[in-house]
Amino acid sequence: MNRLTALLLASLLLLLAGCAANPVTGKKELTLLSQSAEIGLGQEYYAPTRQTEGGDYVLDPALTSYVQEIGQRVAAQSDRPLPYEFSLLNNSVPNAWALPGGKIAINRGLLLEMGSEAELAAVIGHEIVHAAARHGAQNMERGMLMQGAVAAIAIASSESQYADLAVGAASIGAGLISQRYSRSAELEADHYGILYMHRAGYDPSAAVDLQQTFVRLSEGRQQNWLNGLFASHPPSQERVEANRETIRTLGLTGGEMGRERYQQRIAGLKSSKPAYDAYDQGRAALEKGDSAAALRLAEQAIRLEPREGIFYGLKGDALTERKDLRGAEAAYNQAIARNPQFFAHHLNRGMVRNQLGNQNGARSDLERSLQLLPTANANYLLGELAFTSGNRQQALGFFKAAADSNSSAGRQSRQRLAEIDLPANPHNYLHTTLQQRSDGSLWVEVHNRSEVTVRRVQVDVGRDSGRTLSESRPYHFAQAIGPNQRASLRTHLNDIPRDQLRTWGSRAVRAEVVR
Repeated sequence: MNRLTALLLASLLLLLAGCAANPVTGKKELTLLSQSAEIGLGQEYYAPTRQTEGGDYVLDPALTSYVQEIGQRVAAQSDRPLPYEFSLLNNSVPNAWALPGGKIAINRGLLLEMGSEAELAAVIGHEIVHAAARHGAQNMERGMLMQGAVAAIAIASSESQYADLAVGAASIGAGLISQRYSRSAELEADHYGILYMHRAGYDPSAAVDLQQTFVRLSEGRQQNWLNGLFASHPPSQERVEANRETIRTLGLTGGEMGRERYQQRIAGLKSSKPAYDAYDQGRAALEKGDSAAALRLAEQAIRLEPREGIFYGLKGDALTERKDLRGAEAAYNQAIARNPQFFAHHLNRGMVRNQLGNQNGARSDLERSLQLLPTANANYLLGELAFTSGNRQQALGFFKAAADSNSSAGRQSRQRLAEIDLPANPHNYLHTTLQQRSDGSLWVEVHNRSEVTVRRVQVDVGRDSGRTLSESRPYHFAQAIGPNQRASLRTHLNDIPRDQLRTWGSRAVRAEVVR
């Protein structure tokens, strides 16, 4: 049982019967997650989710400190004390998000779209309310109730280029930040966010200005905004008017705007924008298969801002596509030297080193990438390296960690799991059932749930005690059974009374993998 499941189970058992007042709105609501569980889950997801969204922005530590300073200033006015944290992410998409427990992140792309410190305080106040009013936790709780099981929370995919690689807690965090909040949750976040920013000394009219800007941009359907705040926080004229009404009703007037101070703080970000624009264009070109254009744009970005690690990462990716593995390795070396805390540089260098035959270097890089962000790709390759070195059990562990992913590496891992483990444990992959037909005959059906084709399948049918089969007889399937295919055989049993059918069972005991 993983930590997420254990925490949610404990919360269900302790809190299922109770309602509590929302710490921000005061409304009574069903609460399945305790505050300690909420904080623990947010802490668990925070670091890997930041990795899926581009990693922390490290080029200007003073700018990060500034965002954190404003964040803590507004958070001090929250109706719910939480261990609030604020991060600045290296992502051009204008976005901000909050995880349960007060873990908040803002993309550098959003800073460029705002004109004052008060607007930044408005965004931060909005996200603080999402955490304080339990909006993210409520989304999780709704998923728990709808699925009927805490381990099966349906979560949407993120727009991040790295989210599909993530496995485990990282994939859940990526899904949480991509979910849309309800209309009422957005209005609550606007209302109380304005109150918090004003308590912190900021002019609340900045929240109206900000929403008006968002509405204009949404009407223009700018692509980077569609993948950012508009996806999870859709703007509307209704929200603009609601903000005006909040300010009027509460009589909120005066406060700082901080335009000059804000512009001074983001001056470096503005000057480096052409370099990031070139990088974003290069990334888009690479996704379209134009590695030559991607390489050219990466070099352009590096000339404009040679301190940024992701520019060298793009260069390495383009050179990898062009089969220049030595050049790619050198580029990743440069990326890691500038930012050793971003998983993708280690993952990609590990994959290149594996192709170059440097297994020790590959293993070291892949293990470091897993520490930063568990991914299907790293687990799959580490599984292959472990199997090659003769460590079967370690290989199975890596393949199992990647198997839940829908990525190519996830599918390859499921296939390798079956190839290695199915002959020893066919019952884990071949599901068997007994079916009585209208003529009274009893048939045994095999459903191959693995990613491989199997043959020479043997299924035993006998009396089922719950643990073992007695009086069993073997049945051999002559045909091969492909992935997700079924096959049936008639047994020797006939005319068993239906009330006695439950005393009979079946189990796959032997199979070979077709390679």
